[in-house]
Amino acid sequence: MAEKIIETNGVEICTETFDNPTDPCILLMMGATASMIWWDVEFCKLLAAQNRFVIRYDNRDVGRSSVFEELNYDVVDMAADAFGVLDFYQIENAHLAGMSLGGMIAQIMALQQPDRILSLTLISSSVWANRPDLPEMDPKFLEYHGRAATLNWTDKAEVQDYMVGGWKVVGGSGRKFDVVRTSQLASQEIDRANSLISMFNHAQLGGGEAYYNRSSEIKVPVLIIHGTEDPVLPYPHALALAEAFPEGKLIKLEGAGHELHKQDWELVIKEIISLTTES
Repeated sequence: MAEKIIETNGVEICTETFDNPTDPCILLMMGATASMIWWDVEFCKLLAAQNRFVIRYDNRDVGRSSVFEELNYDVVDMAADAFGVLDFYQIENAHLAGMSLGGMIAQIMALQQPDRILSLTLISSSVWANRPDLPEMDPKFLEYHGRAATLNWTDKAEVQDYMVGGWKVVGGSGRKFDVVRTSQLASQEIDRANSLISMFNHAQLGGGEAYYNRSSEIKVPVLIIHGTEDPVLPYPHALALAEAFPEGKLIKLEGAGHELHKQDWELVIKEIISLTTES
């Protein structure tokens, strides 16, 4: 379960694995600005305990992966990083579970190398498509993160407080916010990051237009999990995914926000195991 830095696609990517590499592989792909630690270790262990080989990794510009002073890559490069992780561990085909941006990159991967992708689990995510009709982020989320420019990024306590508040603002009213656990993870995020500021490169991310509006080409089983109070990608994004993948299964988390809350772990793991058993 020790972290391992691998070299792929011209960058270093920090990875961590759980359990037996001979079991079916689930690659966990986190969203923008967040490192792999937000796939909670306990969640990863519970998932791996169901006879799955679980891999989590830091996207470039977060955690212990390569960081850049300014954006010089796009989402297609990030998809290539994920394939590089699979290549390093000699995984011929895998199930992908993506949170938010991670779910969108997973869709690109399924279009790029369909023979290598067994299923998609899309959590708090959206369609990879040009859909200006879908609702934008809640202004409260954007307003909160407007604070970032005024932070003293050398003051750990101040940054930790900011990060905890950021997770609180995306939570739903139907889930109790765990300030203790979130504070612990925020502290870990700060301590292990090569550069915290670099995470904001993800806010400018572009590319991948060649893969827009091609969901019908993806033939693998799809599981959609989404909170009804998601302020980052509001619930209509889940409905758009359900429309794009009519054979997929939609799990509606009443009162949940843009989060993978511990309250929902049992259900989420049960559904992922079901999906990855059938695929």
